[in-house]
Amino acid sequence: MATALLRSNSRRLSRLLPVPVSRPFGSMEAAAAAASSPPSGPAAEAGLWLGALRFDNRALRALPLDPSEENGPRPVSGACFSRVRPTPVRGPRLVAASAPALELLGLREPRAADEEAEAALYFSGNRLPPGAEPAAHCYCGHQFGSFAGQLGDGAALYLGEVLNLRGERWEIQLKGAGLTPFSRQADGRKVLRSSIREFLCSEAMFHLGIPTTRAGTCVTSDSEVIRDIFYDGNPKKERCTIVLRIAPTFIRFGSFEIFKATDEYTGRKGPSVDRNDIRIQMLDYVISTFYPEILQAHPDNNVQRNAAFFREVTRRTARMVAEWQCVGFCHGVLNTDNMSIVGLTIDYGPFGFMDRYDPEHICNGSDNTGRYAYNKQPEICKWNLGKLAEALVPELPLEISIPILEEEYEAEFERHYLQTMRKKLGLIQLQLDDDNKLVSDLLETMRVTGADFTNTFRLLSSFPADSDPLNLEEFLDKISKQCASLEELKVAYKPQMDPRQLSMMLMLAQSNPQLFALIGTKSNINKELERIEQFSKLQQLTASELVSRNKGHWKDWLQNYRVRLEKEMEQFGNSDNWSTEHVKIMNSNNPKYILRNYIAQNAIEAAENGDFMEVRKVLRLLEKPYEEDLECYNEATEDPEVEEVGAAAAECSSAPRRRVPYSSKPPLWASELCVT
Repeated sequence: MATALLRSNSRRLSRLLPVPVSRPFGSMEAAAAAASSPPSGPAAEAGLWLGALRFDNRALRALPLDPSEENGPRPVSGACFSRVRPTPVRGPRLVAASAPALELLGLREPRAADEEAEAALYFSGNRLPPGAEPAAHCYCGHQFGSFAGQLGDGAALYLGEVLNLRGERWEIQLKGAGLTPFSRQADGRKVLRSSIREFLCSEAMFHLGIPTTRAGTCVTSDSEVIRDIFYDGNPKKERCTIVLRIAPTFIRFGSFEIFKATDEYTGRKGPSVDRNDIRIQMLDYVISTFYPEILQAHPDNNVQRNAAFFREVTRRTARMVAEWQCVGFCHGVLNTDNMSIVGLTIDYGPFGFMDRYDPEHICNGSDNTGRYAYNKQPEICKWNLGKLAEALVPELPLEISIPILEEEYEAEFERHYLQTMRKKLGLIQLQLDDDNKLVSDLLETMRVTGADFTNTFRLLSSFPADSDPLNLEEFLDKISKQCASLEELKVAYKPQMDPRQLSMMLMLAQSNPQLFALIGTKSNINKELERIEQFSKLQQLTASELVSRNKGHWKDWLQNYRVRLEKEMEQFGNSDNWSTEHVKIMNSNNPKYILRNYIAQNAIEAAENGDFMEVRKVLRLLEKPYEEDLECYNEATEDPEVEEVGAAAAECSSAPRRRVPYSSKPPLWASELCVT
């Protein structure tokens, strides 16, 4: 088999060479012109601000295109892309723009009103920049563990690939620009709240140093769609909003699953079964474009080339998820169609940064089984890599790819995770075997005290390494304030089931396990029983007792941390120089500002009322997450006199608020926010 898979790359790679870019569809230009009046002046066609974006749409030359240009939902076989037409919106206007992201395209941030109008016109899809060739990408995916068949860009479209002056190639997408062949029963639109979240988080992750797709602009409009936010029968109108997304490529694991034969569990299959010729084209394109060093190292042996490619994707994915774990980021929907083939965080939906540390934290309100919980992300990413390995057969046999996965993934994850955690703890001189235990003991201390993940790590940089008991007591006072209050814990552990419902479920689990499996899980029942137990204990606890208990837990861990720091100082020599470097390393690896859900929610509510300044303010803050001297305030929390613990998020958000720093622990009402 290996001999049969050996091929020369030279002939197939010729199709990847640049050719003249085709003209945009005339019908799209007509639709855009009907939706918005064109700008005036000599540069009306391209726009004064937009300038001459240089498009070179290599993906559309290298990969097969759907011969049909019908926009409506339909199966697409034998193709990787379908040409589409953006659906214009009424009254597009710019919510915010990221200067660092736009700079990748050779654009500066729009400043004047006419520049903002131009950005809104082009990056809403109402008008196409010359050289753009809008298309939707076909892919499949395993969603929550089950093969879903054809998915594809149901609400996003490829505009093209821009070459900047540095010779870098960036694919740009419009997310929320209307129907495509992959929209299924949806409308191809995104709304203001989800678009603001994706826009802000894409940029936040980049500035945290985590591999990610980027977001250049967020454009809203007067066009509206109906959405049932919580799937509870209470739909409302929301504004159509479009995000300009930027990445080297948006090809994902699921892109290779379009060749999958009929799944034995779901009965679904990919739209391009038995088209191994297209799989070969995709591998040629992805490796030559995004992994050229691998192509150069294996020019004449495709099995070795593909093995090296899979090895590198495995390593990048392991490092990416290790970075997530180290900042408390939860993706929320780690399906194979949301996994980037170049190791980027992609597709920001019901994501969340942890506030109170909980290893079983679930950020997606729709994830009823906790499949994508924080502590399960590393194993899920490995599972997804296994599905990618299956999708590469026969071009990479499983007897080669699976050993690579087993050999590389955990080792790379553990290495990168511990390396990053050492930096977060300021351990820069030595690498000791006990460091792993020090980290795990820290996380357990954070769990039992309900400590704020981000603020606790940031605060540790000020821990006094000396043995003065007064300094220790002062630090214990500080860190205890980052632990969950009695009120926060009562909200967190409040039972979620009616006692009669729980009793019925317990009886059903015993008497009819098959029926029980259809409506619940043992894991969910056990969690509910744990909540009941913890909630009962909290009723007997006073606030002062809780603080005293938390201080005891932290004192034990800090004593071990001090011993470890003393070993660091011994290696450095000069204690003053060590202290300076120690704090510098910690503060450059522990962010002060993250995109907490309540911060995003406040920005969304302001934008929904027509005020985009909060979105722009939060964006600027997230561009400097490690800065100590930025003192920004947010209308973020309820007045101290408001003590209603169990109020709904909507009620809490309308309660009297006081100005607090963005770096503060979240207000009590934030625990009621639900993202689906």
